[in-house]
Amino acid sequence: MLLVTATMEPTVGHDVTAALRAAGLEVLDDPGTRAMYSTDASLYRIPPLAVVRPRHVDEVAAALAVARETGVPLTSRGGGTSVAGNAVGRGIVLDFSRHLNRVLSVDPEARTAVVEPGTVHAVLQKAVAPHGVRFGPDPSTHPRCTVGGMIGNNACGSRSLAYGRTSDNVAGLRMLLASGEQLVTSYDGAGRPVVEGGDAVLASVREVMARHLATARTELDRFGRQVSGYAAHHLLPERFDLTPALVGSEGTLAVVTEATVRLVTDAPVRVVVVLGFDDIVAAGEAAPAVVEHGPTSCEGLDSRLLGVLRARRGEGAVPPLPEGRAWLFVELAGDDRDEVVARAERLAAAGLGVDALVVPDPLVQARLWRIREDGAGLAGRAPSERPAWPGWEDAAVPPAMLGSYLARFDELVSSYGMTSAPFGHFGDGCMHVRLDLPLDRPDGTQVLRSFLVDAAKLVGEYGGSLSGEHGDGRARSELLPHLYSPEALAMFAGIKHAFDPDDLLNPGVLVDPDPVDADVRVAGVPPFRRKLAMAYPHDDGDLAQALHRCTGVGKCRADNSAAGGVMCPSYLATREEKDSTRGRARVLQEVVRGEMAWSDPAVHDALDLCLSCKGCASDCPTGVDMATYKSEALHQTYRRRLRPRSHYTLGRLPFWARIAERTPRLANLAVRLPVLGRLALWLAGVERRRSVPAFARRPFRRSWTGSGSGRTTGTPVVLWVDSFSDSFDPEVAAATVRVLEAAGYAPRLPDERLCCGLTWITTGQLDAAKKILGRTVASLATAARAGTPIVGMEPSCTGVLRSDVLELVPGPDAEAVAGATVTLAELLARTPGWTAPDLSGTSVVAQPHCHHHAVMGWQADADLLASTGAMVTRLAGCCGLAGNFGVELGHYEVSVKVAEQQLLPALDAAPDAVVLADGFSCRTQVADLRDRPSVHLAQLLDPERTPGRA
Repeated sequence: MLLVTATMEPTVGHDVTAALRAAGLEVLDDPGTRAMYSTDASLYRIPPLAVVRPRHVDEVAAALAVARETGVPLTSRGGGTSVAGNAVGRGIVLDFSRHLNRVLSVDPEARTAVVEPGTVHAVLQKAVAPHGVRFGPDPSTHPRCTVGGMIGNNACGSRSLAYGRTSDNVAGLRMLLASGEQLVTSYDGAGRPVVEGGDAVLASVREVMARHLATARTELDRFGRQVSGYAAHHLLPERFDLTPALVGSEGTLAVVTEATVRLVTDAPVRVVVVLGFDDIVAAGEAAPAVVEHGPTSCEGLDSRLLGVLRARRGEGAVPPLPEGRAWLFVELAGDDRDEVVARAERLAAAGLGVDALVVPDPLVQARLWRIREDGAGLAGRAPSERPAWPGWEDAAVPPAMLGSYLARFDELVSSYGMTSAPFGHFGDGCMHVRLDLPLDRPDGTQVLRSFLVDAAKLVGEYGGSLSGEHGDGRARSELLPHLYSPEALAMFAGIKHAFDPDDLLNPGVLVDPDPVDADVRVAGVPPFRRKLAMAYPHDDGDLAQALHRCTGVGKCRADNSAAGGVMCPSYLATREEKDSTRGRARVLQEVVRGEMAWSDPAVHDALDLCLSCKGCASDCPTGVDMATYKSEALHQTYRRRLRPRSHYTLGRLPFWARIAERTPRLANLAVRLPVLGRLALWLAGVERRRSVPAFARRPFRRSWTGSGSGRTTGTPVVLWVDSFSDSFDPEVAAATVRVLEAAGYAPRLPDERLCCGLTWITTGQLDAAKKILGRTVASLATAARAGTPIVGMEPSCTGVLRSDVLELVPGPDAEAVAGATVTLAELLARTPGWTAPDLSGTSVVAQPHCHHHAVMGWQADADLLASTGAMVTRLAGCCGLAGNFGVELGHYEVSVKVAEQQLLPALDAAPDAVVLADGFSCRTQVADLRDRPSVHLAQLLDPERTPGRA
């Protein structure tokens, strides 16, 4: 059943957008933008009439005035990471993250900072860190969530045991009421609350509270994570503190335009203790005893979540853990290392679980916390391998009851035939989870409603809260009667009416709520399997399921370079939602819903700046693979139709290279002649500011005589000679042969000239790619089945044989080839007796190719380089060229901006270092933007390498 609440009439939308534009606002109401902002990280999809991106507070007031005049609701939005549907609405959506995102001031002595609501949490932390302070709350989305969003939900994070909730860390707010009046809250020198403005509203609020004193004193503030409903206990006459009362009101009472936040000092020493338990119930039961040891954090998870992680990223993704099937990650902090370590050892020896491990190493700690931070995304795939959804992801109970609640909750989930992988802030009694709700069934929303009601009743039995930090939103507001009395609900309604009598601000949330089963994003969306080019084996062949892997957690809107990540280079370059993995997924979801056609301009506008880097395939915790989806979209759009010029040139580069190798000097001359060269580049759809790599005078295959040294003995390997190593950089192939022979291998080439079809794949020419790749698989399968390694040199082509082959030509032969294909580093790592050359004293700047990072992983290369003794600076992020992307017309500026994120600063900081770049496009980018040589790993290891040549 597809249940949808009322939507705005088109004429209303036209009048509203006209009024917004007349007010001089930045207004977006195109279909693509409305699709991107129709959902957040929740289950719900509600397209807005328009998105406004205010540039200063006056524009917020102007948008609010239009909302009042037209009677159209207004919803505030930060990073769009709200999990309960708090940041979507059918009227005007105010996106604060685009412009109102600055840290306005920092007062180190007062330990406060003033920020705009769109300020990203990580940006605030970076601004205050030089003063030795930080903002205390740290939700797992801290690299991309905004302070305004944290205020809206009363976010907490993993260290709330030490720093409390957002409401404990806000020292003042500037807000606009629905009437347009400004309301300012602060504290005087004695710490007493101060309010400026809103006298009539405050008088009404006091009248409401006078009627509900007993209710506010008995039903609210019973434990730390009781976030559901309004924090009306702060409005009691004995305290009347408006600042914490408005934190957590989910944008329903006022629009925050500025916040003064408190800052805390961070203890310099941190030690993590990992405690192992038989099951998650035992871990929950032990959490209160752990809290007695004074930790800053006590996080719980079990083998179900780690199983999903291992399935996604391999065994190496999880550092060594103590015995058990559930674990508590406990952080202890302090000023004295010996004292903190002693506390950690006492906790480990306390016998609270079946095993314990003390982790003093900050790098290992970071790996552990990364698992926890990615929990929401990882849990997007249930232990059943089915998609898992939010909706009941944030319940909290008094901590002493957590173990019992977890046991009952597992029983409830099982009774519905579902599975889950709970995790969360166990020290606070807060549990996060995703559930494999059967939303693809006709009765899916009925099951959703039934389960949510039963879950709400269960948490009510424990005196708990529907939400511990995410807010109630559209996911849970309708369930508040299972938690609170009619008197409490009347009190909430009275508060809402006092602040917002016309229900303009985020309606459908908390008071007069929308049904929990209305506007569910995936409900009623049928499987999308017809005439697809890709197999989507991990999504049951269903493109709709693949696209809905994007749950909106928004990691693609963060700078992931600190963790060695790549995703998402285009968003970091433009800071536009449409250029994020999430934004693209939202638009493509409209296609599988039938709301847009493949050829819709919004689809191609969203995909245009996708570099097909595959960074999301490894870095997105839910496993979104936008490069694959882009190829599919291009295939569906242009199949049997006229294509962009670059598809015929760059998209068929190996074909043209074979022609050019007959007369390489003439081909090279043609693109370098002033007039003819410019014309040729334009006809090819190539950016004129790019230098075109020269074709090799003698391709590698033409010089191949069977071996480099005449060696006929050794372990056989197949050398996969890709088009780039053959036609443009044959020295890479020659060096690879020398390294393999020195390691005891006897390399041979395939009997026929083969191609992986990479350029056809990236330009969506998938019918041709299947034929090309099918021939390749058929030719390599015999060697692969015999156990002969297939050694790739160009990372993107190696990645095709490891990954894309299973999407395009699935079957036993493809599986054999994928399993046999290795990188040079992977092969050398398992070669008995091989030792790396001594490169002590050599400085290396290493740019891993994006596909290498995403498909094969770069750890084998990192380990090999470490064994050489070289001083290696490993770069994160994309080089920016990304195959044909940075060469195509219209992409140059973004390509350079991407390079400026990591690559170019590193090159400029180390002018004498050897630049290591296995990817031909990476080497081309280095040469193009810095006129500097770079080498492949084989060239670095080449036994014929001369001193200083690298």
